[in-house]
Formats: sequence, structure tokens, C-alpha cells
Amino acid sequence: MLLRSKIGLALTAIRDSEIASSSLGVKIEPVKFAVYILVAAATAMVGALIFLQKLRISPDAAFSVNDWTAFVIFIVVIGGIGTIEGPIIGTIIYFLLREFLADLGSTYLMILGALAIIIMLAAPKGIWGYIAQRYNISLFPTGYRVHWKD
Repeated sequence: MLLRSKIGLALTAIRDSEIASSSLGVKIEPVKFAVYILVAAATAMVGALIFLQKLRISPDAAFSVNDWTAFVIFIVVIGGIGTIEGPIIGTIIYFLLREFLADLGSTYLMILGALAIIIMLAAPKGIWGYIAQRYNISLFPTGYRVHWKD
């Protein structure tokens, strides 16, 4: 809905070409400023929620490689890059694996890495990319597809 609204069209036009969008009447600076403020507020809220969960604020908690990098990359690679559904599927799979492999200690990290490599080799677009391509489905369509009739 956002992408098809007036603001969404302005954001798409600015992304494609600032010069062309300004010649069409889009006010670039206020739109960019509003996006900057909204993203900063959302980032602050997510950071606050994370530190409420951790119950401590320290550099180790803020910049942990496991929490911020490895698991997020795993979730996106497993689920699929470039879609909304992919990270959702990846998150579900990650949490299920974490619960089932919790008794293995740090060995589960090696299993997660091996699974990521296998998925990248078997389905380069992730699990959702494979499903969407095979069955031609999209739960959250974000763009228009042009189908030519012969």
C-alpha cells in the first residue's frame, strides 16, 4: 500500500532519478528528511527493545558478531534475499533449529553453517525463492510483473 501511495511513488521516483523526480514536482529534501527521521526512530526503538531483552548495555552486547551478523545473514540466506517472505521463512527455520539443536552447545553453529552452504548450493535464491519460482506464488507482491501474450 505504501509503494502505491503518493509518498511511495515519490520515494520510487527519488530512488530512480532525483533530477527527473524534482522536474516532476517531487520535493526531494522534505521527503528524504522524513524518511531519515522515520528510519532513525524505528532503529532507536529496535535498539531499545534489544537492550531491554539483554538487560545490560555494554560494547559486547551491542556489537556481538553472533547476534548481529552471523544469525541475520543466516536467516536471510536460508529464507531468500530480495523478498519479504524470505526473511520470515528464514526466521521461523532459524528459531526451530535453535530450539531443536540447543542441547548440542556450540556445535549447532557448525550445523547452521553447513545447512546454509547446502541451501546456497541447492537453491541460490533461498527456500522462499525456490518455492516462489517452482509454484509461481507471491504472498506479498511488491512489484508488477508484465506477462506478454504471444
